Parts: sequence; C-alpha cells; structure tokens
Amino acid sequence: MDILLSLSIALLAGLGLSRVTKIWNLPAVTAYLVAGILIGPFCLGRIGVPGLGFVSAANVSSFSIISEVALGFIALAMGNEFRLSSLKQIGKKAVVVAVFQAVVATLLVDAALIGLHFVMPKVLPLSAAVTLGAIASATAPAATLMIVKQYKAKGPVTTILLPVVALDDVVGLVLFAVSFGIAKALEHGTVDVFSVIIDPLIEVVLSLLLGGVLGFLFHFAERFFHSRSKRLSISVCFTFLAVALSMLSFKIGPITIGFSSLLVCMMLGTVFCNLCDFSEELMDRLDRWTGPLMVLFFVLSGAGLDIAVFSNWQVVLIGVVFILVRSAGKILGANVSSRVMKCEPTVQKYLGITLLPQAGVALGMSLTAMSLGEAGAIIRSISLFAVLIYELAGPLLTKIALDKAGEITEKEVAPRKKAIEESKKAKKEKQAV
Repeated sequence: MDILLSLSIALLAGLGLSRVTKIWNLPAVTAYLVAGILIGPFCLGRIGVPGLGFVSAANVSSFSIISEVALGFIALAMGNEFRLSSLKQIGKKAVVVAVFQAVVATLLVDAALIGLHFVMPKVLPLSAAVTLGAIASATAPAATLMIVKQYKAKGPVTTILLPVVALDDVVGLVLFAVSFGIAKALEHGTVDVFSVIIDPLIEVVLSLLLGGVLGFLFHFAERFFHSRSKRLSISVCFTFLAVALSMLSFKIGPITIGFSSLLVCMMLGTVFCNLCDFSEELMDRLDRWTGPLMVLFFVLSGAGLDIAVFSNWQVVLIGVVFILVRSAGKILGANVSSRVMKCEPTVQKYLGITLLPQAGVALGMSLTAMSLGEAGAIIRSISLFAVLIYELAGPLLTKIALDKAGEITEKEVAPRKKAIEESKKAKKEKQAV
C-alpha cells in the first residue's frame, strides 16, 4: 500500500505543480523537480507518515529501479537520433563538439579547484579537485530530451544537441575513469593502470557491443509481431532486458567487467533505428507509454536532492565556483568547437547553454568517488549542490536558448483549448461555404 500511495502522490504532485508553473511558462521538468523537493525528506516527508511523501533518503533510494528504467528509455530515445542519414551531415561536427566542450569544462574546473585547494587545503583535497573536474564534463540527457519533446523544438541547435549530449556521456565516463584513477593515486600513493585505462575502455567497448547485439535481436524479434500493442510490448521488453544486463558486474583477475546502461540502451536504439523502417513511429508510441514513468523519474530526482548541503558555507562556496567555471567551460568549449567546425551561427551562440543541465550521470560518478573517504564525501556534497542548482535552472535555460535560436516555433497549446479553436475554425469555414 505505502509504495503505491507514494507513487500516486508523486505523480499527482508533479502533474499538479506543472499546471501552476505553466502560468509562468516554465518547463514541466522544473515543476517535477520542485514537486519532488516538496514531497521529499526535507519538506512533506518530515511528517514521517509512510506513503505520504518520501520520509528519508533511503525511502527515495528504494524506488531506484524506476530511475534506472527511465534512464534506459531516455538513452534508447537518444540512440534513435543516430540515424546514418543524419550522421552523414552532422556526425563529425557532433563528435568534435562533444569531445572538445567536455575536455574544456574538465580542464577549467580542474584549474579553478586546484587553485582553490591551495587556498583551503583542509576543506578541498587535491584528489577531490581532480575528480570534480571530470564530473564537470557530464551532461544530463533526461532534462534536455524532455525540453526538446515538450516544446517540439526543431532546427540546427536541436539537431546537433541530441547527438552531442549522448556522446558527452561516453567522453565523460572516460575522463572520470582517468581522473578518478589519478585521485586514488594521490590518496594512496599508487597508480592502478587497470582502473585508470583498461577498465573504462572495457566498459565502453563491452557496453556498445552488448547494445549492438540487443539491437539486432530487437529488430529480429519485431518481425514476428504486427499489431501495435505487441510491437510496443516487445520494445518495452528489450529496454528492460538492456537495463537488467547492464547491471552485471564481475572481475576476471585484476580486470573489472562492467557495463553502462546509458551506453547499452543508446546503442540498442541506434542499431534498431537504422535497421527498422518503422522505428520512428514505434518510438513515438513508446514516448506516450513512458510519459508517467518520466514524471516519476524527475519527481524522484527532486526528492533525492539533499537540501542539507546549503548548511555548510564552504561547500556552497566551492559549489558556486564549480557551477560558474563549469558553465563557462561548456559554453566556451561549445562555441569554439562549433566555430571551428563551421556550424550555423545559432549553434555557435546557443548550444553551450543547452549543455548545462546535470543530474544522474554526475551523481553516479560522485557515488563511485565516495570510496576516497573524506575526499569522496566532499565530492558528493559539491556534486549534490551543483545538481540541485543545475536541475532547477538548467531546463529553463535550455528552453530559453532554444527559443532564442528560433527553434520553438509553436507555443504549447492545451489539448482542450486547441480542440475548441479547431472546432470554431471548422464552423466558420462551414458558414462561409
């Protein structure tokens, strides 16, 4: 009962607040995140009634399977953007921009935080500064994709944005693995070649291979089903399967075999969309089916944000530096690389702003960094602070950037209002005849 009650209240809170924020023309994602905070452990959850909001961080974590599955569907949709027809036009540009902006953000944050380390060495260890630089490279695909879908954005910025965000996670995983290996060497005085170089490469390669195989099997299985409902069901089945297999992790000697669910599901979508003729239609139906799941994902993300990080002024100071420098790195990196690749003026001007949202991937990296001990606790606190700010401001900034770029051509119209307007128009045309 408590589980179903919590989920129903989460959905009701998210959807209800989205009607309120619509008055100020704010993105629905922002409403869902704020709703999560309001029914989370720091607000409604403090009452301590199970089911009536989320009473603790552990209570929020108990619903992590929903977040995992939602991220799987998000990655699947991102993979659907890697169609060979469009990659021939923007493939090289997307790769260069994705790598360059991620590296620039990492280097700038590293430089700023290492400088801050010498000012306050007891608060910010050098290992934490190096690791946070790599975490700065990560971008949240979920918020970006939701904004694009909500406002049906189309244009040069949107076209290159989705592949860049997807590739950004690949680059971010490699940068984090290298930086985290250096951080562990600084903490323990030894360099582990396997964790710095081999393990991340194996994770990326195996994830892409697993996703590719599942993509072929997905396409093969679709041939045996012709009704819309059954094809939708098999799509959900393979996404679940991809997320489940991505959770496998084991060691072979000194080598760790693991997978990234984002990369697996992204590759699943990429292979399938290039093999199946009706993949675009199927993805549209899948989007409708996953609507409530996405609302829950963002509400749970909001409930999981730790408001307590605001109580430590030193963490807030480091967090502000992290946010400002990372933002500058993303915007500068995207601007310079898009100029070099001769992208459209709107891409050069607005792409960097759309890359600011940060959430799940960054939090996953910070959770891994907890193994560094005290340095890991600092990394986690600063990451939570940054994610809190980015998740609330990032979607709105992305929406503004796409609007300024002229890619949100039609303002949202409520279905009921739209139906009434169409009915009036039809009556006028009939009277005119």
